[in-house]
This record gives sequence, structure tokens and C-alpha cells, in this order.
Amino acid sequence: MSERSPQYSVTPQPLPSALVPAAQREIQLPQSFSSPSAPGSSSPGSRPHVSIVVPVYNEVESLPQLVDTIATTLGQCGLSYELICVDDGSQDGSGEWLKRVALERTDLRAVLLRRNYGQTAAMAAGFDQAQADRIVTLDGDLQNDPADIPLLLAKLEEGYDLVSGWRADRQDHALTRLLPSKVANWIIGQVTGVQIHDYGCSLKAYRREVVADMNLYGELHRFLPALAFIEGARICELPVRHHARRYGQSKYGLGRTFRVLMDLLTIFFMKKFLTRPMHGFGFVGMVSISVGVVTGAYLTVLKVVMGQQIGDRPLLILAVLLTLAGVQLLCFGLLAELLMRTYHESQGRPIYRIRDVVGRSTPNP
Repeated sequence: MSERSPQYSVTPQPLPSALVPAAQREIQLPQSFSSPSAPGSSSPGSRPHVSIVVPVYNEVESLPQLVDTIATTLGQCGLSYELICVDDGSQDGSGEWLKRVALERTDLRAVLLRRNYGQTAAMAAGFDQAQADRIVTLDGDLQNDPADIPLLLAKLEEGYDLVSGWRADRQDHALTRLLPSKVANWIIGQVTGVQIHDYGCSLKAYRREVVADMNLYGELHRFLPALAFIEGARICELPVRHHARRYGQSKYGLGRTFRVLMDLLTIFFMKKFLTRPMHGFGFVGMVSISVGVVTGAYLTVLKVVMGQQIGDRPLLILAVLLTLAGVQLLCFGLLAELLMRTYHESQGRPIYRIRDVVGRSTPNP
């Protein structure tokens, strides 16, 4: 039996106001975010206001402009920041460029992975390196606009835990990128219950506690809003600008469709049955056993009471198959329950998340 999904809604912002030139925007950040005395990169030993995480794979031509644009944007807003560029095994000199520039700049930290692990691993490495309470991710190909970062941070301070960018005016090929993306976003929204327009946009802002609750494996980076929703995060969607690719070639293609579908099954199971896997496996197993037993009883009546031959009937094979499959599913459910308890208890990980505690109680004398 399925449990009713919690109510969920997102609040996309009007597109025109989000797409006006950055110089014409008036972005009001909270007082806790402003740092007039120390704009730009954070001073040694101090904690930055925001960590910018950029996964990089063969983007050496885009990196100089990306780093300078991020520094200019956040410097103008008076934000102390750290820029964490994670090189995911690039072969075009991106890693060497990052190493060289990181020795010259105080705002840049270069994280070089041993080989190409994929964007999910690169993001996880960046999250682990981040020191700020606010984390922003974006691609390294200049298609995401760093000028939108302050907008996401300002929206985050309205009480949201994750602000996801929406490339409302996406500059990509219609047939190979836009159409598959729209279909994938619709399917993901229906399966996960998190209805946002653009799961694939890397430009997102997070609170640190949300990132800390999410363990990334496989290629789950595109499902970060759904993973955050599982942990009880409040999510908002904000239209952002998107530029056509200037250098290099896209790293994505239609070949990732199968991987997306497999990851989507994982997310669906986590959303429904992460803390009660027996409810998923057990229900299907009991249905299978019941149908198998009823079919077997019917065949028994035919054999014993009516004297008919049943050895050559496909129905006999089906009855045996359903019964054995049901028993196996029940066993899988029990094993999954044990693994779930090991997963939570070995990490001291509770099965709930507390958003806030208001008031202070004292024990009675």
C-alpha cells in the first residue's frame, strides 16, 4: 500500500525581473551577509560567507573568465567567499591551470581528483571542502551566469534550505538537449513529487546543514532537490540566465538516459521506503505468494478432485515461480531492514530531522 505523499509546491519567480542586466538589479542581502570591511575573498583564518563549488572537466578555456567574473560579482556585493574548483581528471590542462592560479590567489582552492569520477563525485568533493554556511554550485563552462549568485543567496535567506536555478531561456539545441530535458524533468517530478522545472541546472544555493544530510553516490547530482526534499528541506525555484556554450563541447548526451532512469528508481525507493524497506519488498512478496498459493490450490483441486493431468500445464510453472519469487522478496525485505538499521545506527544517523527547537525547558525538581 502506498503512503500519501506530503504536499509540496515551489514558487518560481517572474522571469523578467530575474533576467535584467546585473548592473540594474538591486539585491538586498541580510546584514549578516554583508562584509564591508572585508569584501571579496576571505582573510586567512576567517570563515567565508559563501563557498562557491565548481566541478571542472576539460574547461581550461573557460576558467580564466569564470574565476574573474565570480570574483567581480561577489566583490561588488561585499561578500567574503571561497572558490573551490574541483578538477575531475581533466586532460586539457585545466588541472595545471588551477594549480598555478591557486598559488597566486587567496580566494581560489584547487581540488584535483586522481581520475575522472563524474560530476557527482566532484560535487561531493567540493561539498566536503566547503567551509561556509552557504554553498553555491555552478558549472565551469560559462553557461551559468555568476551574476545570478547574489540572487540565489538573497532568496535563500528568506527561509529556504535550497534554491534551485531554472534556465527559463535555455540556450541549447532543441532536439538533443531541450526536448529530452523537458521529458526527464516531468518524469522526475512525477516520481519524486518535487515539481521543479529544471533538475539539470547546476546553479543552486544550499544551506550547509542540507548538504551535510545528503550522501552522494553514483550520478545523483541531478537529483539533489529530491534528495534534499527527502531530508525535509524547503525548496524554492528561481529563474536564472543561461548562455550558449562558448568553448569546447558539451559533456552530456542522450547516452545518459539509461543512467538517469536507474538513479530515478533509487530516488523513488529512498523516498518511499528508506526507513521501512520491508513495506516495499514485503507487500509485493505477499501478493506474489498469495497468487501462487491460490493458483496451486486450483491446480490441486483439478488433480485430486477432478482427476485431470496438470504436469504439462504452464499454470503449474507459474504457481511455483510466483511462490518462490514471493519468498525471495520477503527475504530481500528482511535483509534490507537489517541493512537500513546498520546504515542509521553505524553513523548515529537519526530517522528524523529537527528544523528548529523553540523555548527552553528545565526538569521539574
